[in-house]
Amino acid sequence: MSTASSPGPRIARPQDAGEVVSILTSAFHDDPTWSSVFPDPSRRAEQHSRLWGLYVDGAIRYPWVWLTPDNTATSVWIPPDGTEFSAAQEAAMESTIVEMCGPGASRLLRTFEMFERAHPRDIPHFYLTLLGTRTEQRGYGYGLGLLADNLRQIDKAGMPSYLEASNPANVPLYERYGFKVHGTFTLPDVGSEVCTMWREPAPVPEAATTSTSG
Repeated sequence: MSTASSPGPRIARPQDAGEVVSILTSAFHDDPTWSSVFPDPSRRAEQHSRLWGLYVDGAIRYPWVWLTPDNTATSVWIPPDGTEFSAAQEAAMESTIVEMCGPGASRLLRTFEMFERAHPRDIPHFYLTLLGTRTEQRGYGYGLGLLADNLRQIDKAGMPSYLEASNPANVPLYERYGFKVHGTFTLPDVGSEVCTMWREPAPVPEAATTSTSG
């Protein structure tokens, strides 16, 4: 909970997109899945920056990209019935990836296909596409605190949520916040395992949803 001396997370504005991308590029540089998709460490930061830029540009159309105070962590959500990318991005996606990755484009396109195939679509839900903390700010709870704040709002809406854990070490952390493993898949080109996770909304105390008259 935020106080006057401790401000809470804020919704990222379009002009914050670069800051969001910077946080994600730092956070995912050594992620077991996304470092394998981009195996050349000399090019990875640039490639990650361009990739996360696509996701952030698509998501920031909605008021569900969040930043912590001091921009230590960010969360990127797609609300129910939203789309990860705009129609224009979708139309240009393959050519963008080929231009970005060169000979490695097929690896990234197959990775996208695996993520899309695993994603449940039958029930409306909030989709946490990305959650990251700057590398030098890890260990202080910024990212998980942001997640908890987001989930409180999603619980008030009575909606489930979904994510993919690209680092299996993070699965127990997400389980603390009510997510359960929904399934797993292994990326054929890189061999890393991804866990899909689903969370039903937690009951919200009546005092949090209604006001009392005096």
